[in-house]
Formats: sequence, structure tokens, C-alpha cells
Amino acid sequence: MNSNLENARERAEVLRREIEFHNYRYYVLDEPTLPDARYDQMMRELEKLEEQFPELVTPYSPTQRVGGRPREGFTTLRHLSPMLSLANAFDEGELRDFDRRVRQALPGEPVEYVVEPKIDGLAVSLYYENGFFIRGATRGDGETGEDITENLKTIRSVPLRLRRPVPALEVRGEAYMSKGSFARLNEAREEAGESLFANPRNAAAGTLRQLDPRVTASRRLALFVYGIGYSSGVSPSGHGEVLELLKELGFKVNPEYRIFEQMDDLIEYCNRWQSGRFDLPYAVDGLVLKVNSLSQQVILGSTIKSPRWAIAFKFPAEQAVTRVKNILVRVGRTGVLTPSADLEPVRLAGTTVSRATLHNEDIIREKDIRIGDRVMVQKAGDIIPEIVTVLTGERNGEEVPWSMPRECPSCRSAVIRAEGEAAVRCTNLACPDQLWEGLIHFASRNAMDIAGLGPAVIGQLLAAGLVNDPADLYTLRYEDLVALERLGPKSTQNLLGAIEASKSNSLARLIFALGIRHVGERSAKILAGCYQSMDALMAAPGEDLMAIPEIGPKIAAGIVGFFAGRENRRVLEKLVQAGVNTRAAKDGAGEAGPLSGKVFVITGTLESFSRQEAQEQVEKRGGKVASSVSRNTDYVVVGEKPGSKYEKAVALGITVLDEKKFKETIESM
Repeated sequence: MNSNLENARERAEVLRREIEFHNYRYYVLDEPTLPDARYDQMMRELEKLEEQFPELVTPYSPTQRVGGRPREGFTTLRHLSPMLSLANAFDEGELRDFDRRVRQALPGEPVEYVVEPKIDGLAVSLYYENGFFIRGATRGDGETGEDITENLKTIRSVPLRLRRPVPALEVRGEAYMSKGSFARLNEAREEAGESLFANPRNAAAGTLRQLDPRVTASRRLALFVYGIGYSSGVSPSGHGEVLELLKELGFKVNPEYRIFEQMDDLIEYCNRWQSGRFDLPYAVDGLVLKVNSLSQQVILGSTIKSPRWAIAFKFPAEQAVTRVKNILVRVGRTGVLTPSADLEPVRLAGTTVSRATLHNEDIIREKDIRIGDRVMVQKAGDIIPEIVTVLTGERNGEEVPWSMPRECPSCRSAVIRAEGEAAVRCTNLACPDQLWEGLIHFASRNAMDIAGLGPAVIGQLLAAGLVNDPADLYTLRYEDLVALERLGPKSTQNLLGAIEASKSNSLARLIFALGIRHVGERSAKILAGCYQSMDALMAAPGEDLMAIPEIGPKIAAGIVGFFAGRENRRVLEKLVQAGVNTRAAKDGAGEAGPLSGKVFVITGTLESFSRQEAQEQVEKRGGKVASSVSRNTDYVVVGEKPGSKYEKAVALGITVLDEKKFKETIESM
């Protein structure tokens, strides 16, 4: 047997075990013990081993959490046992009624209850065989749900391999988005002029139903498991034991669960959580009560819809009444005008609220919100303050109707509202507010990563007239900066050093930093990989852009529109003159392969490969696979019954490979 292969197999397994352990510490226990740099180093080593020896790749490898191309739709999976919904209780009386029914069905028996926070997310089911994650689904109708296996694999707190093998296990959990991730997602969507998610639950549900797992991965969902639907090889006697078993197997279990014997103590606990929930980093809309004994659960049984041994105690939405002092408009970096209500301060959900987002002009009209109105406010998902309703009965005639300004409040340029869009935009690329927001984005960590160049410093640079566009950052001198407030000699030197260092950033970072509408980090990396230089990207027609996987019409239109702007091209010329890298050759973000920069299209039926396998072979060697033929295509791989893609390739003079030639090409690399 090949000793190199065996050594690689042993090393890969050691790396997988170590990475799994540190994933468990970080994402399940919240107790990281390894520096990020060391973790990344281990992942890169494992990726290289699996690339060198493809036969070592396993479905449970940490490298396989995100992969594959976007699917066309979801299939359905049948749960091994039904996922029932819970009946609700809204006050102490209904909780005591539930307890009375339970005790009547179990005469003379002691009863314990397990109480857990009710996470405001999406219920899911995960199935394991011999300790390995096989498939997962949404709750659906309780009997069947949508197959979201690939999306669930992207959640880092979902173990791909259990800490000890169990013959068969179907677990139930709640996938959710933390308050921080939810706020960042909505902030990015608002900047892009996209509709906002109403609450973390909607965001989590929308994320898990993404057809592209890479989008799901980018939104950083988490998962708490709370029960077992079916098992073979384990036999806990109580729900508390179930939770402890799940923790031992490597799942993340909510640490706030408690066991109670007395209903009075349980109700006191529920009442404490009505205000305490606001301190949690995730949204909670209630508590779940379950009879602890599994044998008692069997006796109690279920109705058609819900178990008789469990109930959800729902928290009321905390609301408050205040007054709208004014309606203000902020201009974002993409030019979108976003109105918000300036409120008389009011205490709500653990914090003082003085501002509520109004999203767009349509919502203000729909709710008929006027300056001076008394309004009812609440926090959507306990996070974002919003106006629920206007107390029209309290109007005195002094309230002032509001409409979106016809001019930008920052630069007085005309504003436009495109047909079919709710967003109103400023048309002036040199708008000061857009510039301020744009520079913050340009210097941000995931863009050009210019440490020390925060909002306050950018504000000073703009006020002093030192910067009129991102390229001006690279012309700043020591004497310009050291005179500014908060910038002494040392911080000035550090900032100039960070600006200089950013010149060598990757092309992908620069593309993202430019703030092109609809172009995020992921699409910036794809574009950099396909075009290799800013000049090539600037010259790319919309048709070619849309031929790239994941680059749809909106992104393509945003790119073409951005580079059509004379001012934007002028800024890019200044960046080049300043020495900022605009070529992928200096991009160290990824490993180069023999097919790096080459774009393939696969058409027809192949005998030796499935379509997915052929794509993986290309991508392992650094190439890209597109869904349609364009001038940007390098090779078209042709199987049986190729259709119009073959004809277009011939017409464009693109190299055509039959299956035999494709196989020879791949195997020779």
C-alpha cells in the first residue's frame, strides 16, 4: 500500500479530530482554547492533504461544511417521528391549568418539569447514523419537511461526527440567528437598498431556505438542540438526562434549563425571565415546560397537534407609548435615504429607546405616521425599535404629515425612486454623507482594513477638506494628520503605516471596498478570481458577468453601472497612481492551481463523471465552472446530447473537449 497515502490518511484523521475538538470548544462550549491563526493553519493543512489525495475526503470532514453549487429547489424528507407543535400558555392561570391536567392524568405520582428558553428561530430535525450526520430537515407539516442538509452543515455548532457513535439518532433543535448577526445582516441589507428582515426568526428561516449553502454559511447561524425524536442505542429515563446526553455527544444545549418539582417555584422562574431575556445574546419569545419523566410522557400522550406533556409559556411583547418628535433622514453609502423617527425617550425591553427605524416612505404612509403623533413602540425580535401603531384617537390637530424630501438632505441634489423599488436614492456620487459612509466602508476590516481610520477620524478629514474620495487617503501626509484632534505623532505614524500596508491588499478586498451596489465579500472574491484584474472587470459586459455562477442580473447591473460612472473611473485611476494593487496576481487569499483563472462550461451527459463530480475536478485544480457559454469561457466539456451550448462554443471559437480529452486533461494535472 502507498506509504504516502497511509501517512496522509493518518495525518488527516488527526487534523479532523483536533479541528472537531476546537469547534466543540468554540461553538458549543463557548470556551475557545486555540488562537485563530493556529486553527486556520490546521484547516489549510487538511485542505491541502485532501486536495493532494481526493480519496481521503469524507462527508464529515470539517472542509465539507460549505460546498457544492446552488441547488434548483428543495426535496422533502419524512421525519422518523412526528414533530408536533406546542400548545401555548399566556399567564399564570393557564400554566396552573396545564399542571392540573398533568397531575390528574398521573394520580398520586410525583411530577417534575424541565423548563428551557424558547428560542425564536426555526425548528429543525437532524438524523445521525453510527455517529455521522446524514441528513436534516425543517419541521414542515410535522410529518415531512424540506431537505436542508447542506445548509445545516454550514452551522458550526452542528457536529458532523458525534463525540461517540450511536447507531441511530434523530435530534430536534432550533436554528437561530444571534442578535449581533441579525443587526449586521439588516445593516448590510439596508445599505444595499434591500428589504429588511422583521426579526431574527424570519432571518433564520430565510437563511436556512437559501438555495446556495454559501449564503447560509455567510450569515453565521447557530443551533440549540432540545430533544430526541428517535434513537437506537441510548435509553435516558428523563428529559434532563436527554439534554445531558446530547451535550456529551457534542451538541449545543441551552445552559439555562432548570428542573422544578413545585409549580410555584416554576412560575416565579418564568416571571423572572420576562425581563431577564433581554440580557441574552439571542431572541427568546417564551419558555417551554416539559414533564421530565419520559415514561410519564408516554402515559400523557399527544393530541393530533401537540403533546399533552409540554406547553410553551409565551412572553407578551413589551410595548410602550411615546411621541414622535421628528422624522429624520440618513443617507447611506449607496445613496439610499432612510427615514427614522426621533422619539421622546422611553424605557423598552431593557434599554432606553429614542429612535425607531421607519425603513422607507411606503411604511410611513401605510401607518400614517405624523410628526407629533403619540405612538405605540416595541422592539422587533426584542432588538430593533419599531412603531407598531399610531394612537390616532389622541391627535389634537397639531400633528404634521411627512413626505420624503425631493432633495438630498446632505448635498441638495435631486433624489430618485426607481420603478419597482421602495428605496429613494441621492443621485450625487460626491454627496458628503455618501462619502463619509463610503469611506467608513472602504477602511473597514473586511474591506481595505485600515486600522485607526474610524468614523471620527474620517469626519475630521472631511471637515478639513483633506479627502474627497477614497484615493485621497493615499495622498495624506504626516503634517496633515498630526494637526488633527485625537491624532498625536504615534497614532499618525500608525495610521500612515496602515494606509501604506493596505496598498498590497488583494483585488477581492479592493472590489468589495469600492462599495459597488449588491457586491458583497463573496461576489468580490468570485469576480477577482474570474477577471484577475480591475481593468478586465471594468471592461466586462453585463452578459459575461451574468454567465458567472452566483453573479445574477442585479449584481451585474450594479457592476456595469458603477464602472460607467466617469467619477468612479477617475477614482480608480488615482488608486492605481497611488500604488494600490489592482491585480489578482498579488492576491494571497487562495491557493493557485493548474487551472487557475480558467472558466469551464459542462454540457451534455458524461459517462465517467456526474455533472457535480466533473465540476469538483475542475475546482480542485483552481478552475471555475460557469452555467452558460460566453466570451469569458475557456473550455466547453461536451458529453452526449450537448445542445445549444456546444453550438455557441463553436460559433465563439472556444476550445471544446470531449469526455476523453477532458479526463486526460484532468488526470495529467
